[in-house]
Amino acid sequence: MLLAATLWPGSNCLLCMGAVPVFDVVKYGAVADGATMDTMAIQKALDACAANGGRVLFPPGIYLSQPLRVYSRTIIELESNAVLKATDDPRDYLPQEVGWQDVIEGKSKGPFKAFINGTDLTDVTLCGGGVIDGSGARWWVPAEQARRIHPGYTLPRPNLVSFTRVNHLTVEGVTLENSPKFHLVPEGCRDVQVRSVTIRAPQNAANTDAIDPGDCQDVVISNCLIDVGDDDIAIKSGRRIPGVPFSSAHFLVTQCRFLHGHGMSIGSETLGGVDDVVVEDCTFQDTENGLRIKSDVNRGGLVQNVTYRHIRMENVNPAITLTCFYQNNSSGDAALASQTMKKAHGLHPPVYRDIHFLDIVASSPKKAGILAGLPSGCISNVDFTQVRLSARTGLEIENVMGVNFKETSIHTDSGPAIIPKNAGITGIVADDPN
Repeated sequence: MLLAATLWPGSNCLLCMGAVPVFDVVKYGAVADGATMDTMAIQKALDACAANGGRVLFPPGIYLSQPLRVYSRTIIELESNAVLKATDDPRDYLPQEVGWQDVIEGKSKGPFKAFINGTDLTDVTLCGGGVIDGSGARWWVPAEQARRIHPGYTLPRPNLVSFTRVNHLTVEGVTLENSPKFHLVPEGCRDVQVRSVTIRAPQNAANTDAIDPGDCQDVVISNCLIDVGDDDIAIKSGRRIPGVPFSSAHFLVTQCRFLHGHGMSIGSETLGGVDDVVVEDCTFQDTENGLRIKSDVNRGGLVQNVTYRHIRMENVNPAITLTCFYQNNSSGDAALASQTMKKAHGLHPPVYRDIHFLDIVASSPKKAGILAGLPSGCISNVDFTQVRLSARTGLEIENVMGVNFKETSIHTDSGPAIIPKNAGITGIVADDPN
């Protein structure tokens, strides 16, 4: 499905033995004491590297910085015990004419710069054993207040690392933590490798998605540890690209460990279509959702050829969700179609087909899961093979055609294993309410 990344010499941090120039940020004036503003020194090193490419090196220390711009053919390497720490002053991320209070009051959305930015680039690597810290605590309090006033609302804030239209992007070994909003956001990128990365934020930090690839092609996310306050991974497809049948395609997520967060998601933007996704050999512990495809009738598109296999999930709620009624909040995304028919008509209804669950073992304190389609039958051809779910209540299926169960059991504390309504189901499911 996916080929290994095409690397220019030294662009993989594990192979940082290529004869490329080294631009040590300390030699460009960085103090690394955690108090001195090192933005100018770091940017000078990045600018010097931009001419012919090379490696921008962060020796051990704490580098306080405002937003930074990255260029093509650049390796950013943070050595162990190196911390690149973002400032938390909103004025550093907003246009001069926009105030943070304007954003809080809903008078403006920004726009915000990300802490690390790069656009229209080739061959970019972010690697090493160090940390990029987004200093998010100042941002999370008003974000949570806004979400409580308007459920599902995402208060605009900076992302931590944002790369747009980059070919050959590698992120390896680093720790990304405490982002004001999303941590790693590749948009419109091709050939993306994210491996052995740790991403963490407090469980209650609003909208702190870990990895949100949007409109990307050929993406591998492997051996990552993710523990955040929102989607652990969310594959998005927010726009239709002329001449491209699926703006997001060819994803492999493998051998990742998800702790807190909202699980492995596709959506909620699926307008441009998503094709060919494999999630395998992953574990989930205490996540709010497990495996989830989410969209709604105003930003939906075709999602197809998705395979989940060899997955282990413990204390996830629910374990499996396919919903066409996602309304921008986790608490509302699992409503059955019959409860939300007033929302069943929109400009861009989602379609999910050819979804495969193989060798899945999961426990949930509440529902086993929910498959909620539209009356038009927009969810079809869903296979469950060697799936074992245990939960308080069973798997709810409404407006879904072509659900097939094979060697599958669903154990509930009460009620039936399957709760169907307008559902085409084949195969046998073990039903054990005890």
